[in-house]
Amino acid sequence: MPQDKSERMGHRRNGTRSKSFFDFTSVVHKAYRLIFGWVPDTLKDGDATDQVFSLHLKGALMVKTYDMIVIGSGPAGHRAAIQAAKLNKRVAVIEKREVVGGVCINTGTIPSKTMREAVLYLSGFRQRDLYGLSYTVKKDISLDDLLFRCNFVIRNEIEVIRAQFQRNRVDLLQGHASFLSPHRLRVESSSDTEEYEAEYIVIATGTVPAHSPLVPVDGEKIIDSDTLFHMPTLPRTMTTVGGGVIGIEYACMFATLGVAVTLVDLRPRLLEFVDAEIIEALSYQMRNIGVTLRLGEEVERVEKLNTGLVAAHLKSRKIITADTLLYTVGRQGNTAHLNLEAAGLQTDSRGRIQVNEYFQTSAPHIYAVGDVVGFPSLASVSMEQGRLASCHAFGVPAIAVPSLFPYGIYTIPEISYVGQNEEQLTESGIPYEVGKARYREIARGQIIGDQSGMLKLLFHRETRKLLGVHIIGEGAAELVHIGQAVLTYDGTIDYFVHTVFNYPTLAECYKVAALAGINRLR
Repeated sequence: MPQDKSERMGHRRNGTRSKSFFDFTSVVHKAYRLIFGWVPDTLKDGDATDQVFSLHLKGALMVKTYDMIVIGSGPAGHRAAIQAAKLNKRVAVIEKREVVGGVCINTGTIPSKTMREAVLYLSGFRQRDLYGLSYTVKKDISLDDLLFRCNFVIRNEIEVIRAQFQRNRVDLLQGHASFLSPHRLRVESSSDTEEYEAEYIVIATGTVPAHSPLVPVDGEKIIDSDTLFHMPTLPRTMTTVGGGVIGIEYACMFATLGVAVTLVDLRPRLLEFVDAEIIEALSYQMRNIGVTLRLGEEVERVEKLNTGLVAAHLKSRKIITADTLLYTVGRQGNTAHLNLEAAGLQTDSRGRIQVNEYFQTSAPHIYAVGDVVGFPSLASVSMEQGRLASCHAFGVPAIAVPSLFPYGIYTIPEISYVGQNEEQLTESGIPYEVGKARYREIARGQIIGDQSGMLKLLFHRETRKLLGVHIIGEGAAELVHIGQAVLTYDGTIDYFVHTVFNYPTLAECYKVAALAGINRLR
């Protein structure tokens, strides 16, 4: 007897599924597991009718699948994608901007550090101890002068990342990503909308500046770190609200250019996670270049005056006026438009995603890395997190020791450290001693004109094991890696005593500090 269409599709007339239907379903599932290693969400609905199943099958076969999809092309997303590609996995990166690199390359780390370098060069700041306080390379420095260097570096960094994606066969998908289900993503661009599925998904969307209704950021007179580079001209005076890393870095840059900067922060001291002596030295240097510190103060409201100035009203009833106000009170996770609920995920009050030690979210196949997971929000650490997430997803052993990650803060002068600080050692009851070297005692310090730099070693009094390295001064973020290497293999300060360093170099500070520390044991 000839079969009608419904029976050919695997249905009996009463609407129940035939054995052939389930056999076909099983074959499709096995095929996907064999080819891709997993079954797309669209093929998992066992309660669908034949017609719905057929539509699901058609839709699944039309959706492009990957082993891993990374949302965001910043440091964390970039390294996660490249690591997965190096493991011969099919990888795609979704980037909402028309350019790659995320905040790091376009508005954050690279522009700010390039701007700092331009400021130091054009202002002649590094040479003033040698040639006098009036020395400059360029007399009237404009914002265009600074942006020229920034734009040059940004363009090159973008090309480097694009080339790496192409060389490693990583697909770059431009558009806004949002979850449709735990494995499926929608990507909406200005021209079309596509859907993609992956066995693993990495969220590396970074952060956006946190705003307050009390501070109406307009991108002109009241700015944040993302709109700072769009200022029409350099201001003569500036109020910086927020004494975190971003706030103090920009406060130092503008003060070096001769801008009268007032820094307001609620906390009683700057950067509480940094060694107190280093921060004390930084605070002195910031005041020395013209930064007024208003610590322990809270901004109640901000308003634009008819005179063109911006007034910050403090709870202490002080009023601070300036040409421009820079608001840098924290950042929040860039997760608002991801539709995380569809993937079964949640964020905290600041939009950050909680992860375990392997950077897995509450959905084990979804990872989150970089600034979107919170502290320390360093590009270097984000890169490592991205690499570790990909290694874990594909079962590749990887070792990381977060306690030995170095921190670099590009104030003027710059700060860098690795290991424990004096406050942590005291709280832990660890007997320690200190050895210091001043740049002014080192020939290289005299040559480069840095009279105020310092390197400090912390070591165990009994075993002489190195416990921490803290540096303030020119090249600190480079110099710290020597100490990091010794810490990694549990070395003692005797290593520095017995090692010959090139002369004249700042690396000699390690030998001088080690000898000074050993002398304190006598």
